Amino acid sequence: MASTHTPAHPAGPAAGTQLLDHPGPDGPESFAPEDFAPEAEANRHRMPRQTRGASPLLGVTAVAATLGATGFASATPAAAPAIETPDEAPVALAADPGLALAARIQQQADSQRTAAEEGARVQAAQEAEAKAAAKEAEAKRAAEEAERAKAAALTLPVKDYNLSAHYGQSARYWAHLHTGLDFAADTGTAVHAVGQGTITSAGWSGSYGYRIVETLPDGTEIWYCHLSSIIQGSGKVTSGQQIGKVGATGNVTGPHLHLEVRPGGGAPVDPETWLQQHGLNP
Repeated sequence: MASTHTPAHPAGPAAGTQLLDHPGPDGPESFAPEDFAPEAEANRHRMPRQTRGASPLLGVTAVAATLGATGFASATPAAAPAIETPDEAPVALAADPGLALAARIQQQADSQRTAAEEGARVQAAQEAEAKAAAKEAEAKRAAEEAERAKAAALTLPVKDYNLSAHYGQSARYWAHLHTGLDFAADTGTAVHAVGQGTITSAGWSGSYGYRIVETLPDGTEIWYCHLSSIIQGSGKVTSGQQIGKVGATGNVTGPHLHLEVRPGGGAPVDPETWLQQHGLNP
């Protein structure tokens, strides 16, 4: 009986039909006879292993090179550009009319307060200036009044004396009635200015001997006659200032001061009455 079993080819699979060809990087993959061993037979139903070639590595390398050239920043989405926004307060105020109104009210209040403070400062400065001006005016008035009082203040011309002749008396040694008031005192006794004024004349004057004429601020002339010496011959003098000394020069019978008072530089008046009108009692 003829056998139906086909004996294995003595030359092995290399002499027979190739069972499975898989392409590889270097061409079709050939299987050796040992691949058909029992272990190989058990593994023949598994998926064939893929041989790692250069192509996958080339792809990874290319991606890495690309990322290295452009940087990871290019591989990620670019950040959105910053948008500058105005201050938050205007935005909030614009969005909320109530806040805007409150801000305007506050601004008006601040302006009014500033104006009030400035007004108060100006008013205080004006008041201080007015007070200073009033004080200065008051001081000036006081000085003027003191000056007038000083000018009006009168003093007796001689301190230690006796009245030896009065105004209007007559005697044989006077050509006319007596025109003055005589203050009898020792020679050399100090003679003082009756009031504040100006000496307008000083020197020898005939029967009056050495005479000083003082003119007061109101124009009244005071004559100091029969002096032994003249101390103040010109210029301004104050009340009580020494201007000469008692003597017996001119037409006299003894040392004394002959005092005459001539208002406005005119005719003489009674010196005793005039002195009493000015608060003095000789």
